[in-house]
Amino acid sequence: MQWEPVIGLEIHTQLATESKIFSGAATAFGAAPNTQACAVDLGFPGVLPVLNRGAVERAVRFGRAIGADIAPRSVFARKNYFYPDLPKGYQISQYELPIVGRGSIEIVLDNGSVKIIGITRAHLEEDAGKSLHEDFHGMTGIDLNRAGTPLLEIVSEPDMRSPAEAVAYARKIHQLVRWIGISDGNMQEGSFRVDANISLRPLGEETLGTRAELKNINSFRFLQKALELEIERQTDILEDGGRVIQETRLYDAAKDETRSMRTKEEANDYRYFPDPDLLPVELDDAFIHQATADLPELPDAMRHRFMETCGLNDYDAALLTSSLATAGYFEEVAGSCGDAKQAANWITGALAAALNKADLDIAESPVTAADLAGLIRRIQDNTISGKLAKQVFEAMWAGEGDADAVIAAKGLKQITDTGAIEAMIDAIIQANPQQVEQYRAGKEKVLGFFVGQVMKQSQGKANPQQVNALLREKLKG
Repeated sequence: MQWEPVIGLEIHTQLATESKIFSGAATAFGAAPNTQACAVDLGFPGVLPVLNRGAVERAVRFGRAIGADIAPRSVFARKNYFYPDLPKGYQISQYELPIVGRGSIEIVLDNGSVKIIGITRAHLEEDAGKSLHEDFHGMTGIDLNRAGTPLLEIVSEPDMRSPAEAVAYARKIHQLVRWIGISDGNMQEGSFRVDANISLRPLGEETLGTRAELKNINSFRFLQKALELEIERQTDILEDGGRVIQETRLYDAAKDETRSMRTKEEANDYRYFPDPDLLPVELDDAFIHQATADLPELPDAMRHRFMETCGLNDYDAALLTSSLATAGYFEEVAGSCGDAKQAANWITGALAAALNKADLDIAESPVTAADLAGLIRRIQDNTISGKLAKQVFEAMWAGEGDADAVIAAKGLKQITDTGAIEAMIDAIIQANPQQVEQYRAGKEKVLGFFVGQVMKQSQGKANPQQVNALLREKLKG
């Protein structure tokens, strides 16, 4: 039997506020364990939570970015469960009345097709602490610095039908939260974590199967692998006539397996009830406008604009809108040099390769947008050839100055003097009569030999277009 996966994701993204969602404690990553958890975060008797306005603003920005309904009234609830890294014995979250309602985003699949993924809701909540299992000699350490950090939990519809679609969706949400400035999305630091719900059903059926939840996946590669393993596991069970159990499972990257953590809880197991210490959140139009007034052009809109107005293909436009910083860099280069296609080629080619090799973000590039535009202008005015431009770029990357300084220092200015090029060509033709006869006999490929000889003699400085045109003229005989 052929089985169809049905996948939905719950994405927890930490919001980039300086203080926690209900207290003034810092949210900075990397502090010594248990130095950034105050009495409010720990639920000491007599303390009261106060909602962080910045967290609400960031949730509203996300809602607007996905075209969702933003609730004029939302309510915080207590989600009751007991775990060592949850000091209060409950988590303040939103349940029946979340701040962000239904929305959707568009993903582009590997075959170029577009699919719309529904988003059920996005609600605010506080993060728990962190359990540490390394270097404790068989025991578990608890770091409560993360407790109370504001989270936006983004819950998708079960609209994904393969691990590849799930990864594309997770990447798109990751791109979006960074693009609109609500989260740094740092997966290594736990700022962006994914829970995946997956079930199988016979292909063509509408009834959903029993799902398993895969918890706390912190990389796109692990998400792909965990889902593939779970599909294989559930397929084996169903093919053997067994029954999938609804449960929460953990993906172990070291062992490359998923394993059971606990039976999956239902909402009533958490005994949700409205938090008595927090008033309902009521938002008016003025607040929503203030929170979203400076939203940038969204990545999908910018990608389509780059394709329509700059003549870029979908692949290049997608790469250039992978982050807001990359898009801004491209627009500055293209605007300055006047050639969007050449700007795109340099950014997605030589610059991207250099950044990847040095493990740098584009904002950290030693070659600024103004520098790259200057290099492209020197290609356009025939000061240097495309081949020489690569040498100039490498020198610019190494900190040897802008394009003009490098060209002058290294003597790389292109030879465009027709008389000088003709003299070289005449000497090379005279020295290679056999190749001349071959070319005149119809062996067109021999032209490459002569081009190579001229470029070698000119140390790569001769203008290639002039070389080709003059060679063809002189080789006619």
